[in-house]
Amino acid sequence: MPKMRRKSDLPSKPCQDCSRPMLWRKAWAKTWDAVRFCSDRCRADSRLLRRRGGEGSF
Repeated sequence: MPKMRRKSDLPSKPCQDCSRPMLWRKAWAKTWDAVRFCSDRCRADSRLLRRRGGEGSF
């Protein structure tokens, strides 16, 4: 039986949009280097922000 891991032992990195820490997930095992956003909402907000030309455009 494999050794159990604690969540604190897993790698993490901040979300590019909201800066919340994202913990490694098994589903992201192959693409962990390419994962930039913690959710679909952050991904959509980031796209919207780029289309409007930055933070001050709202």
